[in-house]
Amino acid sequence: MSFGFVAYHYPKAEYVEEFVGRCHRVREVLTRQPVFLRAEVWVTAEGDAVVTTGEFESPQAFQGAFAAVADECAEAVVFDEREVKPRQVHTLLSRQQ
Repeated sequence: MSFGFVAYHYPKAEYVEEFVGRCHRVREVLTRQPVFLRAEVWVTAEGDAVVTTGEFESPQAFQGAFAAVADECAEAVVFDEREVKPRQVHTLLSRQQ
């Protein structure tokens, strides 16, 4: 069973592209983690949210991978004044057959 997440980020309109770049930096760090399976960066059709998704081998793998992110590029994951409202992060457990 794998562990995933979907996160909705709400940057101000003038920071959407910068925020997409921040998310790609996080993804780069994640791809170097041995327990990482995949991650993607999306923008809603309306352009009002950046949506990130990821998949890991386990919840522990997720925690370890994001510990590496905190060490290598903490500035990319800090909530700040460039966002209009708090992020929504949902964790997921696969139910593949």
